[in-house]
Amino acid sequence: MLQLATVFIGFIIFGFSENIKGPAIPRIQADFGLDEQQLGTLLSLNSLGYLLACSFTGYITRKIGIKWVSMISFGSMVLSGVFILLSRTYPLFSASYFFMYTGNGMLEIGLAILGARIFVRNTGTMMNLSHFFYGLSSIVAPMIASGLMSVSILGVTLGWREMYMVMLALAVIPMIPALLGRFPGDDTVQEDRISLWMLTKDRALWMIVLLLTFGVISEMAVGSWLVNFLEKSYHWDQTAASGMLSIFFLCFSLARLFLGTVTDRIGFILSLMILSGFSGLCTFAAIVSGEGGAFLFAAAGIGIAPIYPTVMAVIAKRYVKGSDTAITFTVTLMGVGSVIGNYLIGAITSGVKHIFGSGTPEGLVRGLQAGYSFIGLCALICSAVSFVLYRYLKKRNELL
Repeated sequence: MLQLATVFIGFIIFGFSENIKGPAIPRIQADFGLDEQQLGTLLSLNSLGYLLACSFTGYITRKIGIKWVSMISFGSMVLSGVFILLSRTYPLFSASYFFMYTGNGMLEIGLAILGARIFVRNTGTMMNLSHFFYGLSSIVAPMIASGLMSVSILGVTLGWREMYMVMLALAVIPMIPALLGRFPGDDTVQEDRISLWMLTKDRALWMIVLLLTFGVISEMAVGSWLVNFLEKSYHWDQTAASGMLSIFFLCFSLARLFLGTVTDRIGFILSLMILSGFSGLCTFAAIVSGEGGAFLFAAAGIGIAPIYPTVMAVIAKRYVKGSDTAITFTVTLMGVGSVIGNYLIGAITSGVKHIFGSGTPEGLVRGLQAGYSFIGLCALICSAVSFVLYRYLKKRNELL
């Protein structure tokens, strides 16, 4: 029970830390005077903290155990909230955000490793269920963030810095079951593990890296760009735009709650191909149909939600004796792609805006549409890679 509590509450905290940024980004952009390309650069550079954590978390897990990795990752989230509160200059804020992303990376790898160790039956269902808690907190995260940024205490209105501190302080809660629990797998003999060198020879793993990378770019970019898109393209107010982001995560969460059993039944790889394709088509349909089709941005969450947990299920089943190494390798390379993806979204948005006129309303709208189209394209590429992987594994009778 303590293991499950650590995983489930941990994903709730992870959802908060990742998705409170949606309503905050327009305020951060205004406070520091950033354009869209600078904003994309900020998100991509801070993702390097996440990437850095991915590169060493698997190693320190083998050295000190998943229990203490969990404690350190939760504790770093709390500290990052304090640092963000105290940051009044852009360099200090960037450093604080970098530190938060480092904690995020440790937390994600730690939770993935723990899930791979304890979910040995109905793996697809349990992986999606655990990630459902991420989606659950993501539903309310934008709304809570917006609400906190409008709360007045003693005549002073809280801003995005105070909001970050309050939300990240909640990471203290899962530290309790993490401290009290006992975790499996830390006593596995080193010689029994699959080496990284052997893993890099597996062509299937490289395809898994590609489909996960494009899927996660599409998934995570919504939290960063949807509110900004709706506010600036359709002139929605903060509450309405944050509400649409919450609806996206409602679809996202329900998909993880109910589609896990589907992935176990029809197969992991086939599920990835179908669902990511659906998400990409919804995103393009939303852009083409204009404001009246904005609900399709939320519907895209149905398809993109199961991608990450289903890939984790694939790794847990395919690399039983090397899941720690395989997860670290896969998520680290995914992090590289995420850095590039965030930068490209900002660069595409800014570049197209300049082509149509950087100071005109049309230029801004066209730029945002182009940037968001890249998000949909990533989902379609994820589907295409899944199709290639499906054929590759089917020929070898290794389908999952």
